[in-house]
Formats: sequence, structure tokens, C-alpha cells
Amino acid sequence: MRRSVLLAAVLAVVATACSVDLAGSSSPGTAAPLSGGGVLEADDVETVVEHVLPAVVNVTTDVLQTDPFGNSQQGQGVGTGFIVRQDGVIVTNCHVVEGGSRISVFTSEEKPTRYDARLIGADCLNDIAVLKIDETGLATVPLGDSASLRLGQPLVALGYALALEGGPTVTTGIVSALDRTIQAQDPNCDVCPKENNVPIRTYSNTIQTDAAINHGNSGGPLVDLAGRVVGINSAGNDGAENIGFAIAIDGAKDTIRGSMSDPLGAAPYLGVTTTGVTSDMAFQLDVPVDQGAYVLATASDGPAQSAGIGEGDVIVGLGGEAVTTSNDIARILEGRNPGDELPVDVVGPDGDTRTVDVTLGTRPLPIGDIP
Repeated sequence: MRRSVLLAAVLAVVATACSVDLAGSSSPGTAAPLSGGGVLEADDVETVVEHVLPAVVNVTTDVLQTDPFGNSQQGQGVGTGFIVRQDGVIVTNCHVVEGGSRISVFTSEEKPTRYDARLIGADCLNDIAVLKIDETGLATVPLGDSASLRLGQPLVALGYALALEGGPTVTTGIVSALDRTIQAQDPNCDVCPKENNVPIRTYSNTIQTDAAINHGNSGGPLVDLAGRVVGINSAGNDGAENIGFAIAIDGAKDTIRGSMSDPLGAAPYLGVTTTGVTSDMAFQLDVPVDQGAYVLATASDGPAQSAGIGEGDVIVGLGGEAVTTSNDIARILEGRNPGDELPVDVVGPDGDTRTVDVTLGTRPLPIGDIP
């Protein structure tokens, strides 16, 4: 995804830290407090990276995209995150995961471990998201105090820049400026105000740094030489050199604390994008039924796809209840839980009717994604 950024309406740059479109050894740590704790005595970059890197993760998001003509395709993007609690609480940018049908987290080890992740809290207007994976004993990184930063102070940025193979990238720089306000175009932001019909994010009190921040760095940690996170990398540029921006960590702490103390509950997930069958559709696409939920696409390796449901099928029953419109699926799933097994009645493109059993997964996002 590519977003344009305006620096206080003076300097036009491009947000290069957003998730990158893809074509195609972590030692256990103790739970880190939101400030203090785990502070390094050394002040060399190599030691900082050795300390922080095990807590840096790759965040890969599958996105089902449907055009106005009903054509769907699976897209994928990659960003970065960092672990703040040893039981798998991860901080990243909202724009890294928004609209995702599946969120995967990979550790930074030479042979990465993959985990399914889900959103447990967010402040998407300020581009902050908190994820959870099911694991314990993970390495963590402590959160620092961005209010104490000084101009010229050394910083280290870590992240999956440009989705390059071989693990995260490390770049260094200084605090170039504090309390910057920038604006970024983000067409996928549902909560952002619009200018010329394009959603605009406004980042306030950001940290400007000359540490290289590129596509894929979004959500990664910007740390001081004590190994504490002082910012969340969010915006870079393609047109101007040595200008990158990070969300000051002090402004994210309330969201992180709230997500850990009162996480969003797990919701069931079927993994389909559907539309209601209409008479025109039935005629144009030769659909064999006149009602139901027509499957436009299925999430890769999602519950529906794994059960053999595919594009062109029509779901006419779910969990013993009739499905006459696309909205019926979400309504029926509201009373279910991840792990439930439900019968799904399907009419194929050739008119054959079949019933398959689907084990519901855990929906990665609570809103704005497919059921």
C-alpha cells in the first residue's frame, strides 16, 4: 500500500513505512513493563540490536479485495511489530492489519516460527493496533519515555524494510525533530476524515529521524541506546532523503495498556466474501438458485476453503438455519464460537447440492473484515 504524506502542509513526502504489497534465536524474556525495566548498560548499536531483535516480528496480512464488478483476488502485505508481553502481546500500526482476512506473525529467528494473530485492541485513528498470538515465554522489549528525548539523540530502527528476504533490517540515526505533525493519505482507513474524498490520517507529536524507514518498516520499534522503544515507525518518504517519522510511544501507552487489561474477545470466522443472490445475478451468471449467499472469494487456507467451499458456490444453509441473503451469515455466526463445527449447505455452480462440515476459525479483526 502506498500513502502520500504532507509535512504540516509544507513538505510533500510519501509514506514508505506502510505495509508492502508482496507478489508472490529468540530467547525467552520476562514480561516487560510499559516503562523502565530491561534497560541496557551498554550504549553500542550491536548490543542494542542483540537485545531488541528477538522481540521484533514480521506481520503479514492476507487481504481479500473485490472490485466494483465483483471480481476478487487475494492480496498480501507485510509490516513489522514488537512483542511487549511474554504471552504474545504485539504492538504494530493499524494500517498494517486493517482489512485483513488473516494475520500471520513470524519470529525473527533464522528459521522463523509462524503464529496466527488476532486484534485485541486498537486506536486506528492514531494508527495503533495491538495483536495477540497464543504463545508464552517470548522475548519482549520494554517501552521507554519519548517525552525525555533530545535533539541529536542516537536511535535505532528495526523492521522488515521492503520485505527483503533474510530477516529484519537495522538502521541508525538521530532525533532530527520532535512534535512534528504530518498527514498521510490512507484509502483503507474507515475512521479517517477525508480530503477530496480520500481518507487522511493526521499524526501528531511524531518523532522525526534520519534513520532509514522504508516500506515494510511500519509498526516496528524505534529504540534508544538503552534498548527501550521510544517510537513506532510509521512514515518515511520516497522524495526527500533522511526523513522518517515515528509515533511517540507515550501517546500509544494508554491503548496498549487498555488492550492488555480488557482485550477484545475472540470472534468466530468462516472466511468467505459473499453477496446476496439477485434475479439479475442468477440470469447473468447462470446461478442455479434465486436466493442465498453467493461466494465471491474465500480466504486462503481459511475454514471455508479448507472444507471445499469455493468461488461460485452459493451458501443456502449454515448451522441448520436457512441462508437467504449474505447478511444471514454474520447473523448466524454471532451466536457461535471459534472451534464450533457447523454444517454448511452449498449449491455448486452446476446445481449440485452438498453439505460440508466447517470448523470455525478465529476472526483476526473484529470489524471491517469478512465473516
